[in-house]
Amino acid sequence: MAATGDFFERVVDLDLTGEEAGALAGRTVDWMVAEGVVTRGTTKDAMYSLFVDVGHRPGPHWARAVADASDPTWYPGPVAVVVGRHHHVGGQGQDAADSATCPRCGTRTVVIDHPHSFEPDEEVRQPFRYGIETRRTTGRGDVACPACAVPVPVTDREFGPGSCLGALAFDFWGWPPLSVRFLAELRARPGHRAEEHPGTF
Repeated sequence: MAATGDFFERVVDLDLTGEEAGALAGRTVDWMVAEGVVTRGTTKDAMYSLFVDVGHRPGPHWARAVADASDPTWYPGPVAVVVGRHHHVGGQGQDAADSATCPRCGTRTVVIDHPHSFEPDEEVRQPFRYGIETRRTTGRGDVACPACAVPVPVTDREFGPGSCLGALAFDFWGWPPLSVRFLAELRARPGHRAEEHPGTF
């Protein structure tokens, strides 16, 4: 099956600061180019990432990065390098995490009460939205837990599936599932925590 480019697999570094992200992005692209996974050439074709307009074209050895490259008709799309203190979500209109768990007391605050609702409770969501926006503009945003009332950095919270905060992300548009080996090597570049999740445009 040929790739349509309207789905992605994303890898987000959870620990980088905004100031560190650009340098690591460059080193990681250098590594992927050396491996033949991507080229330095970029394209706007089949690019749907929210924060960048172009992505790196797949390289001659892109198959090294995926679990199964046996389909001869499948050619992947670009790889977007997203630098900046962003809130990453899975797409299809999603712009809020369904929950946020406090790292101190372990309380899980429900923002979207699935399956009863598919829209966020705006009153519950507002402190988290403010913390995320403050972190984007200043580098840090604290949110008080509704249960224990202790303010903690919004980056320390565990958000629901398909939602996370990070200053560097890689969006692989239209690629077959990435291999365990490649993901481990990609995560090991900075030695930080990372999160992977799929999404659609």
